[in-house]
Amino acid sequence: MKYQQEIVINKPRKEVIAKFSDPENMKHWQKGFIFMKPINGQLGEEGSQNLLKYDMGRQQIEMTETILKNDLPDEYSATYEAKGVYNYQVNRFTPTLEKSTLWITENEFQFSGFMKLVGWFMPGAFKKQSKKYMEDFKAFVEDGKSVLDK
Repeated sequence: MKYQQEIVINKPRKEVIAKFSDPENMKHWQKGFIFMKPINGQLGEEGSQNLLKYDMGRQQIEMTETILKNDLPDEYSATYEAKGVYNYQVNRFTPTLEKSTLWITENEFQFSGFMKLVGWFMPGAFKKQSKKYMEDFKAFVEDGKSVLDK
């Protein structure tokens, strides 16, 4: 399953990238985020890996992030692997004439095992979650709103 989403953040790209690239901010825009722990390489470097843990309501999910390209402020791409789910994601940040930032994400999901059924019957759930993270990041950058405050 492949899809692309975009959102305009009404802040300059430099400010957007500063918030996006700081792991301490993830808890403010990724609901359910518990922690990120480096497991291989230097934090943020291409080829490095991080363990991410999320509370998704009825269950906790752990995934491994592998950074493929860190060419910020232009692009950040990585893979995310969890049980039954493989996600390749490219994030692009483009300044606009209005001193805003256009954030475009390209996602490609591959499923195995039981998750094949979930991906087949509920593809909208993945798109909806991606969009929600983008909207929450926009609110965090523009207005300082944190998902922790809800």
